[in-house]
Amino acid sequence: MGRAPLERLEPLQAASLKDVFIERFEHLILSGELRIGQRLPSERALALKLGVSRPVVHEGLVELAARGLVMIRPRVGTVVADYRREGSLALLASLVNQHSDDLDPALLDGILALRGLVETETARLAARNRGGEELPALQAVLERERTVDHARIDVIVDLDFSFHHLIALASGNPIYPMLVKSFEPAHRHLARRFFSRHNTAADVFTAHAQLVAAIEAGSDARAAAIMAGLLERGRRTLAALIHQAASRTGRASPRAGGGLSPEPSTSSQAGHVTRQAAADPPSNADVVSQAPAISPRTD
Repeated sequence: MGRAPLERLEPLQAASLKDVFIERFEHLILSGELRIGQRLPSERALALKLGVSRPVVHEGLVELAARGLVMIRPRVGTVVADYRREGSLALLASLVNQHSDDLDPALLDGILALRGLVETETARLAARNRGGEELPALQAVLERERTVDHARIDVIVDLDFSFHHLIALASGNPIYPMLVKSFEPAHRHLARRFFSRHNTAADVFTAHAQLVAAIEAGSDARAAAIMAGLLERGRRTLAALIHQAASRTGRASPRAGGGLSPEPSTSSQAGHVTRQAAADPPSNADVVSQAPAISPRTD
C-alpha cells in the first residue's frame, strides 16, 4: 500500500537565476521565436532588461553555447546557432522537456535507437565479464526493486537508471558509462512517463532479475536479447502514450506499427521556418523589448 500523499512530498528547491535564464532562452530558440543566425543583444543590454547581473547572463550564454544553441563570436557577439547541426548530447534533455506533452516521434525513435545500439552491447559485454566488480551493486539494486513501493515513481526511476548505468560500468568499456550518463536527463524524463502505466514496474523488475542472472551465467547472447526486449517494450509503451496524447489534442502521432507519422512535427516545422527566416532576422532590440525580468522560481 502506498504512503499517504503528504509523506510523498519532496523538498522544494529554488531554481537559480542562471537556470531560469537558460530555460527561457532554450524555449525561445527551440520554439523558433529566436531565429537561426539572429544576433542577441549584448550581455549588458540583456542584464539590464532582465534585471540580473552580467555574470548571470555570461554564464547562461556559455552554457547555451555548450549545448549548441548559440555561438559566441569575438567582436561580433552571440548568435543563435542551428542546433540540429551544432547541438550536443547536453541538449537532448532540453529537447525532450520542450516537447514533454507532445514528444516528436522521430526524437523518441532516435533516442531509443541509439540506446539500443549502446545498451545491448553493454549487456553483452557485462555478461562476458560476468558482472565484474559491479555484480554486488546490481544485486543490491534488485533487492531494492523487490521491496520498493510501486507508487513511488521517482524512486523507481532512480533504480532503473542506476541499473542501466551499472550495466554500462560492468561492460568494462570506460566510454559506455559516459554515454549512458549523458542520456540521464532524457532517460529519467521518459522513464517517469513509462512507469506511470499500471504494473509496468513489476514487469521491468522481473526482466532486470533475468538480465542479472544471464550476466552471472556469462550468457552474452541472452543478456543482449533481454536488454533489447526491455528497450523495445519501452519504445512501444511510450509510443502508445504519445498516440493517446495526440488523439486527445488532434496532433500527429506514431503509427500503430511503431513507425513515424508522415506529418512533420511542430519542432521540425519550426526548424524549417527558422532556416528560411534566418537571412532576415529581426533586430535584437525586439528581443529586449519583449523579454520580461527574470526571477527565481520554486516549482
